[in-house]
Amino acid sequence: MRTFIPSPPAEWSTFSLGPLTIHAYALFILAGIFFALWWTTRRWVERGGSPETVSEIGLWAIPFGIIGGRIYHVISTPGPYFGEGGDPWAAFAIWNGGLGIWGAIALGALGAYIGCRRQGASFTAFADAAAPAVLVAQAIGRLGNYFNQELFGRPTELPWGLEIDPAFRPDGYEQYATFHPTFLYEMLWSLAGVVLIVWLDKRLDLRGGRVFWLYVIVYVSGRLWIETVRIDTAVTVGGLRINVWVSMAVLALAIAMFVILGRRQRRIENPVPRHLLAARAGDSGAEAEAASAADAPDSGRASATDEGATLPIEESPDRDSGDAAASPDDDQATSQGKS
Repeated sequence: MRTFIPSPPAEWSTFSLGPLTIHAYALFILAGIFFALWWTTRRWVERGGSPETVSEIGLWAIPFGIIGGRIYHVISTPGPYFGEGGDPWAAFAIWNGGLGIWGAIALGALGAYIGCRRQGASFTAFADAAAPAVLVAQAIGRLGNYFNQELFGRPTELPWGLEIDPAFRPDGYEQYATFHPTFLYEMLWSLAGVVLIVWLDKRLDLRGGRVFWLYVIVYVSGRLWIETVRIDTAVTVGGLRINVWVSMAVLALAIAMFVILGRRQRRIENPVPRHLLAARAGDSGAEAEAASAADAPDSGRASATDEGATLPIEESPDRDSGDAAASPDDDQATSQGKS
């Protein structure tokens, strides 16, 4: 007897709560967001940051990410909205599914940067703290695709093939009943990637943005092959889905950034202690501990501030203590000047 993964009944994708209509897709997106905030806060506090800082940055990063994800989805899949018989107003119906990860990452990162600037926090330290949590959030969000019966791949007779109701089968595939559950492939790939990222983060003491770029490498590596299996509508360029081209470009950028930042990290002779990477100048006890850990006679060598932490490490006798504290942007500029 043939086995397969059944899809949930179509009516399970929504339910009523009084006058409100609740969408399963939205619930999984929210669950992913709340989990990401919780785990990012834990990782941020472990690095010496304040838990309130994560909430404040999240107020910028989350809406930016959702808007960016929707914009990218509409641009890369314009048919249902601006094609023949399309509904432009449906572009705003985010509860029906459709968030492009690249737009979410791009605008979400911009929102996080704005939040970090407003909070006086290190953007690179925040990106490193949030990276694995964001990947878990993406995995949770994929369950929403399951309830919407979307983002599946080519027809298959494998035992884990996903049964799709006739109403959700794309044109030209009406005669097939089971398809590759590409949303499940991506979810499992993401969860395995989280384990790898956390392990390498601790083993290699990654910092200065390297955890974030490792997250990009891990996710994109899976997204590349998963895109070749998907059959949902998308813009194609040169016979390839646009997401394949974007994935290849982003993967090349991520590998280059990971290598470049790794070389920069190796040049730092007096790194900030890991538990102070997110600490801000003026935090109680942080300045003294960082200065003690980074006490070095050569003021010309690369300093721990190059890693993104906003702690004053070295001071010359003729400098005021008020000049010692640097913002995250100053840290990056200083590092580039010393490279």
